[in-house]
Amino acid sequence: MARDGQERRTERLRPGGSGAALSEAYDTALLDLDGVVYFAGGAAIPYAVEALGAARDRGMRLAYVTNNALRTPDAVAAHLTELGVPAEPGDVVTSAQAVARLVAEDVPAGSRVLVVGGEGLRVALRERGLVPVESADDGPVAVVQGYGGPDMAWGRFAEAAYAIGRGVPWYASNTDLTIPGARGIGPGNGAAVEVVRIATGGRAEPKVAGKPQPPMHRETVLRTGARRPLVVGDRLDTDIEGAFHGGVDSLLVLTGVTDAATLLAAVPEHRPTYVAADLRGLLGGQPEVVAEADGGFRCGGWRASAGGGALVLEGAEGEGGEDSDVLDGLRALCGAAWTSAGSGACGLDAGKALARLGL
Repeated sequence: MARDGQERRTERLRPGGSGAALSEAYDTALLDLDGVVYFAGGAAIPYAVEALGAARDRGMRLAYVTNNALRTPDAVAAHLTELGVPAEPGDVVTSAQAVARLVAEDVPAGSRVLVVGGEGLRVALRERGLVPVESADDGPVAVVQGYGGPDMAWGRFAEAAYAIGRGVPWYASNTDLTIPGARGIGPGNGAAVEVVRIATGGRAEPKVAGKPQPPMHRETVLRTGARRPLVVGDRLDTDIEGAFHGGVDSLLVLTGVTDAATLLAAVPEHRPTYVAADLRGLLGGQPEVVAEADGGFRCGGWRASAGGGALVLEGAEGEGGEDSDVLDGLRALCGAAWTSAGSGACGLDAGKALARLGL
């Protein structure tokens, strides 16, 4: 079950355990999309459709939370429904919505806002009673920048720079430097933000709304009404860090950008509460990672410890050893790595231990 946020901040030295299925322990799953529900090319990740359907049937609300400000909630919901995951626009929360609320709290209703981004950003601004404009000469009282797709004209960045150079406040939906696509990794909104920053002499700094910043978490909770949310994601620096700052529990799935080695080296704000191979992790509990008196950590049939500059993994005698769930081995390694690192990043060699798990 969810624990006190301050405890999570000070005690995240090993993954948590849950006797109940996560779909029962939490009322709402706040799900990232790319790398969690579907691949960058748009196809569903294996087991995602079935797992989400089962979680929904058990009474868990599913909300889809994305830093991508390009597409509207209607478009995202339509795509999910086509994949076999029924969704309504109200189930989708975007960084465009979060930044639009942030702007609306700072400027009068009906204000003009210069948009450097796509349709999702324009729709979100109109929802907040703001008027999107295209030029720095249109009298904007704010500049909002969000991902506009790979074909966004260079002149859009110039308009932002002109307005910001005149002292107009600057907002960004998110600052992810990269974004996955069907052909590979491309520059994200954070890269575009850096272009504008350079053009303005590095003097301006945008207010950022998207994950991992608090405005995104606030927007999600306001729109979903979640009381016991579980953040589900594949990125440590957005999904998991966002949960950390929001004081809620998180589940990392290993279907996206984060691999086992990166997880073991995570700093405190990037350490998830739970770890699963994929979204089927929502349908079961999570085993406890037990700290032993000699400094080792046991989970399922595995035991992990730190020594000689490396992480050491061995089968727990009498508990299955090599036949045990490899994720239990990874959870035990997390305990050893995170405890060894404390408030920093673990620098111990994990190569042999992960090779034993096939990770």
